[in-house]
Amino acid sequence: MLPTIAREADAVVMIDQRKLPAQEVYVRCKTAAEVARAIKTMVIRGAPAIGVAAAMGIALGMRNSKATGTQKFAAEFQKTCDLMAGTRPTAVNLFWAIERMKRTFASAVRAGESVDQIKDRLDREAALIHDEDVASCRALGAFGAEVVPADARVLTHCNAGALATAGYGTALGVIRGAVEKGKRVAVFADETRPFLQGARLTAWELVRDGIDTTVITDNMAGALMRQGKVDLVVVGADRIAANGDTANKIGTYGVAVLAREHQIPFYVAAPMSTIDLDTPDGDRIPIEERNAREVTHVGPSQIAPDGARVWNPAFDVTPHHLIAGIITERGIFRPPYLESLKRAFEEVTHPPALA
Repeated sequence: MLPTIAREADAVVMIDQRKLPAQEVYVRCKTAAEVARAIKTMVIRGAPAIGVAAAMGIALGMRNSKATGTQKFAAEFQKTCDLMAGTRPTAVNLFWAIERMKRTFASAVRAGESVDQIKDRLDREAALIHDEDVASCRALGAFGAEVVPADARVLTHCNAGALATAGYGTALGVIRGAVEKGKRVAVFADETRPFLQGARLTAWELVRDGIDTTVITDNMAGALMRQGKVDLVVVGADRIAANGDTANKIGTYGVAVLAREHQIPFYVAAPMSTIDLDTPDGDRIPIEERNAREVTHVGPSQIAPDGARVWNPAFDVTPHHLIAGIITERGIFRPPYLESLKRAFEEVTHPPALA
C-alpha cells in the first residue's frame, strides 16, 4: 500500500500531501518539533494518520533526548506530548495516541526501566499503533464492503484513504474492500473546498488503484443525487461523539442532508480510536478554524478581494440522525448510537465469558 508514514532510525518520513497530485515528495522529520509542524501545516492529515504521526514524533523526540535521569526525561516527555497535543484540536485520534504513549511511559517507569529501555518501549508502542491502524482499516473495509451494492456508485467527501491513515483507508477502505470482493464500484469524489483533498488526494489514490473515479465540485453533489446517480455515501471522521454526532471535513453535513433528502444511505467509516465517549454530542466537539488564505487563494492565485472577512472552519458536525451506520473494525454500529457505541466499548473491556 501507499507509504503514508514510516519511521527510520533518525527520522519520521511522510509523504507531503500538500504537493499531491503534481509531485510525490517525502519529508524527513528529524525532531519532534518538525513532526508537530508537519501535522499543523497539513504535510500529513487525516485523523488516524495524525495519531500515528504524533506517536512516532513522541518516540523520535525521546530517542533524541540527552537526559540521563528519569526525572528530567519525564519532564521532557511531558513537554513533547504537550507539543503534539497543540497541533490540531478536532482529531481525537491525536489525543488517543498521546494518551496511549503516556500510559506506555508510566508503565515503563513503574517497572523501574532505564531511560534507554523506556526509549525502546516508546519506539515499539509507536510501531504498534501504526500496524494496528493498518489492520483496523482492512477490517473495517471488509465490514463496510457488505453495505456496498454489487454495482455501486459511491460518493465521498474529503480524503479518508490510505493518505489519511497509516495505510488502506477508512471510507476508501470500504471501497477497496468492496472491489476486492469483486464488486463493481464507481466513485464520485467531491473536490472538497477549500483544501481540495478530494480532488488532489482521493482521486489520486483511486486512479492509482484503477478504480473508476469522477471528480465533482462540492456544489454538484445535489444535482448528481437528484439524477439518481448515487447509491451510497461513505465518509470518514475526525471525531465521533457518544451519541453518534460526527465531525468530518467541512461540507460533510451538507452532503448528509442531501443524502437524506434523496433517500441515499449515508455511512461513516472510522476506527474505534475515533469514537470519543467522553464527548457527549457534536456541540462539544472543538472545531479548528484555519488560515483565511486557504479560502482567499488557490495556490498562489488570489480569488477573493482584500478586505473581505473569511470564515474557515476545518470541520462541521453531522447529526447522528442522518447517519445510517458507523463502520468500524469491530463491525457496523446502528442507531441508537448512545447504546450501540457504549456497548461496543463495554464488550472490549469486559468480553463475554467462555461457555
